[in-house]
Amino acid sequence: MAEPKTQRNTASVPGFLASVTDARRREDAETACALMADVTGAEPVMWGTSIVGFGAYRYEYASGRSGDWPAVGFSPRRAALTFYLSPGFDGYDEIMKRLGPHTLGKSCLYVKRLSDVDSEALRELISGAFTAVNGKTLTSGT
Repeated sequence: MAEPKTQRNTASVPGFLASVTDARRREDAETACALMADVTGAEPVMWGTSIVGFGAYRYEYASGRSGDWPAVGFSPRRAALTFYLSPGFDGYDEIMKRLGPHTLGKSCLYVKRLSDVDSEALRELISGAFTAVNGKTLTSGT
């Protein structure tokens, strides 16, 4: 079975953040990194070439596929600052209402500008996601 492409590595997080060409996106990424380190108490680590992760969990599928993924993470993508919050957003309705402008994927939160969102709501989301999965093994029947 092939290894997942996105794996934890020893690349420099500060080096990656410094390489973000758009100044506003770079500033948002540096702020997000500091905020996530503060909330989680974990050191930032590169996953693949463009995800900064904090903590980790193991996933295992009935098919035998398994791997590790950051408990929480982010990536300064071109279109938006993307937060990876593995448990998803069920049960966070009140926090999501306070958050401000954003869009969602299954476990991704997309924010155009960090200054447009409520930082306390974002901290609560990150904390909840980190606590839900960090250091755990999640299994799935599919």
